[in-house]
Amino acid sequence: MARSDWNRPSSFKGLEEGERRIRLFLSYDGSLFSGWQRQDGERTVQQEIEDTLSSILEEDVTLFGSGRTDSGVHALRQCAHFDTRRCIAADKFRIILNTHLSKDIRIISSDEVGPDFHARFTTESREYWYLIKRAEDMLPFDDKRITPVRRFYPLSEMNVLASVLKGTHDFTTFSSSKDKSLSKMRDIYVSEWDEISDKYGYRLMRYKVAGNAFLYHQVRSMVGTMLSFLSKGMGEIELKKILDAKDRTLVHKTAPSDGLYLSDVSYDREKYEWFERQH
Repeated sequence: MARSDWNRPSSFKGLEEGERRIRLFLSYDGSLFSGWQRQDGERTVQQEIEDTLSSILEEDVTLFGSGRTDSGVHALRQCAHFDTRRCIAADKFRIILNTHLSKDIRIISSDEVGPDFHARFTTESREYWYLIKRAEDMLPFDDKRITPVRRFYPLSEMNVLASVLKGTHDFTTFSSSKDKSLSKMRDIYVSEWDEISDKYGYRLMRYKVAGNAFLYHQVRSMVGTMLSFLSKGMGEIELKKILDAKDRTLVHKTAPSDGLYLSDVSYDREKYEWFERQH
């Protein structure tokens, strides 16, 4: 669908006089976090970074992320921004934060951006990976980072199902009842499985999905349903039927959070421009 139909805010908080906007790209192991968003009494990624920045800068800091990740979900490349009046060189924030933060959060880069940038509202695409591994091959290092399965299915069969989810669809069937989005229409640019190896040489199956945005639990619901379909010998016709039905009760299973990674956040308008032209 056209970007004009994404229902993004046309304006957001700009910079006041003397303020600067700092962008962070970061990675985190979500195993010990209750997700991204600050919650009372819970350890979250947003809270940990905000508290660290507020202490360092001696001013209240609000961190805006490109999107929320659930409890236990990991990020290879998340993006966030904050505004500050301090004159610290933008690239120094990476070093300073990595010195003070716990080791399960790492800042990849930090730079200064203009007031027209917003980590959430100017995002052009998000990409997720979901990793599964045969239970017999699981290692101690895989716990809470990869989802174990009984068996692998033929890659061709997995990709027949994945292809059904590509394109512009109403993904109500794969959303959570907690999702508050006014529209459940989403553009899915990439939906495919491939086989990779971990650093110890064991086989993994990886689901890669990229889109303009995702609903609450959408990726985990799609993965869980595809794996359930494969175990039951169900195919693309049945998957398309439940997608078109827009009925949450038809989801077979929601996959665990362990194997889910936010792998990339892009602000490049041209990356998937071909999709908008085609659709």
